[in-house]
Amino acid sequence: MTAMTLPILIVLHQEHSTPGRVGNLLRSRGYPLDIRRPRYGDPLPETMHHHAGAVIFGGPQSANDKDEFIRREIDWVSVPLAENKPLLGICLGAQMMAINLGARVDFHPEGQVEVGYYPIRPTAAGHAVCALWPDHVYQWHREGFDLPAGALCLAEGDTFSCQAFRHGENAFAIQFHPEVTHAMMCKWTIRGAHRMELPGARQRTAHFEDRWVYDYGMQTWLSDFFDYWLRDSLQDARAAQRDRLIA
Repeated sequence: MTAMTLPILIVLHQEHSTPGRVGNLLRSRGYPLDIRRPRYGDPLPETMHHHAGAVIFGGPQSANDKDEFIRREIDWVSVPLAENKPLLGICLGAQMMAINLGARVDFHPEGQVEVGYYPIRPTAAGHAVCALWPDHVYQWHREGFDLPAGALCLAEGDTFSCQAFRHGENAFAIQFHPEVTHAMMCKWTIRGAHRMELPGARQRTAHFEDRWVYDYGMQTWLSDFFDYWLRDSLQDARAAQRDRLIA
């Protein structure tokens, strides 16, 4: 990476949210972060020309909420899609992508939730993106998304069937949270303790016990995924560096 690397657009939904492990990994690879919070008035770019990619994170909101910023973000998803720029939606961000692409986002018919670690199964399309997937992933959601028309399902689950999808070459959506650090897990399980009273939720002690078992797999998957997701950006940066050396 070089100083000329374009930033990654980071879209957050709470005043004090951070991009967690995702942000740390992107910074370590030389990508500056352009953090914006549309909920608090930050604008979203009209083009992705000045960004290498975008990540839309989760939040306590629903993609079905009628708040103006939610509607605006859902509509904005069309910008990176139209320009074929790398786009990653995480939880709420994934659900926004699904709605933009015409799919349904809704609660489980029996009121079940996923809060804690749950198993997923990668599909053949998922293995084409990353050879190794974690056995279990960290979840924190009450709603799930249907697979949009024309998209490829990358991973499946038991409670919510579609856990990840790909649309086109560079747009990806995941229901789970690879960005969560230990500190974030502490905060979520304290401030969101009421979520662990919902049907199917794991209790707080299980979150931390399971983290010892499954977190390494999520870390490895995230790094491998970024290698794939940002492959064109990496090639462009290396080509630009070669051109400067030749000049």
